[in-house]
Amino acid sequence: MKKTICTLLFLTLTMTAFGQTDNTMNEFDSNFAHTVYFWLANPDNAEDCKAFETSLQKFLDNSAYAKTKFIGKPPRASRDVVDGSFTYSLIVTFESAEAQQNYQDEAPHKLFIEESSKLWTKVIVYDSKGVN
Repeated sequence: MKKTICTLLFLTLTMTAFGQTDNTMNEFDSNFAHTVYFWLANPDNAEDCKAFETSLQKFLDNSAYAKTKFIGKPPRASRDVVDGSFTYSLIVTFESAEAQQNYQDEAPHKLFIEESSKLWTKVIVYDSKGVN
């Protein structure tokens, strides 16, 4: 119980001191893009999908570093070059590589992995830095 209270206090202080506002959380920052593709073990299982989406949204709502918060599903592929084999995609942008590393280490990210890693079989990450 004491650990939970301390974690919640830490998250609250972190969000207050370093968190983004609702406006900046939806702004694309071209400095650093973090794109993640998830393949769920049971992509047709509504309960698994709901659990994954809920955990991912909770994580993003509590991230102190993520600017863009895009969660997607593949559209029906219309061209051979489109890979629609994944179940979910996530695009998150950051003001810097350091902010992205802080995101990796923050408690909401670790909780998301703890809650959801049993639901996926594969994850691929593509990180990119802006050229300008």
